Amino acid sequence: MAKIAFLGLGVMGYPMAGHLATAGHNVTVYNRTISKAKKWLLEFSGTLADNPAKAVENADFVMSCVGNDRDLMDIAVGKNGAFSQMKKGSVFIDHTTVSAKVTEELYKKSQTLGINFVDAPISGGQAGAENGVLSIMCGGDETDYVRIEPILQVYSKICRRIGGSGAGQKTKMCNQIAIAGLVQGLSEALHFAEKSGLDGRAVVEVISQGAAGSWQMSNRFETMLNDEFEHGFAVDWMRKDLNICLDAGDANGASLPITAMVDQFYKDIQKMGGGRWDTSSLFKRLKMIDGIKELKNRNLK
Repeated sequence: MAKIAFLGLGVMGYPMAGHLATAGHNVTVYNRTISKAKKWLLEFSGTLADNPAKAVENADFVMSCVGNDRDLMDIAVGKNGAFSQMKKGSVFIDHTTVSAKVTEELYKKSQTLGINFVDAPISGGQAGAENGVLSIMCGGDETDYVRIEPILQVYSKICRRIGGSGAGQKTKMCNQIAIAGLVQGLSEALHFAEKSGLDGRAVVEVISQGAAGSWQMSNRFETMLNDEFEHGFAVDWMRKDLNICLDAGDANGASLPITAMVDQFYKDIQKMGGGRWDTSSLFKRLKMIDGIKELKNRNLK
């Protein structure tokens, strides 16, 4: 069994680190909010460190799952950062969704220190993390990927190396671009069904079995129709991800009109106070816009 450090115990990292401990690995955890790390220790076997540098001492593999570019840079190369104490030949595996620029910067820095870096963003949401069935897309050296694959399989249903450093993050961008359009399309379909006097559940039962079917449809239509959005992947985080996608598109010349449009729709939801709502709240936005239109029409009459 490997000696592993896990940095970041949010809604994704908490169960992921738990799967590693349950599998028998020697896990040391670090989290900015110490109370969450202490709670983790009550549930799983492992040890607690009070900063990243202490967490990674003698670790073979270091996993991180934090919030954004700044958070990753802080735990990797900031004060008491992990890179300062990682042993030669160990591998830093980053599960955060960040810019490819930061990933490539950390990869280059790792090479000068005799350590290794793999970008390994994840998809599957909180349920995927809890059930150990995440999709993991990796970028980095093939020799490093071969070493880490058995570890990543503990909490994934599919894990693939896509290419060199940054390829994992760019693949995650593809994932978020695709999701943005899918959720908006599903929201419009359900909204159209309601406006047409159709039973949305009956509609989904039929169309989900054909070409319109998707993970979003299967896993989100029920909560959307029930007006339940206090769960899942937050709008605030999706906007962070979509802005990474749009910046990368500007840099490589990719045209992303739907992504840009949906990003603005999520901005509307933030203005509505829904920054922590699930991304499926695009449906709620349509209903609220419709309600405003109906109110205006009544006032005009």
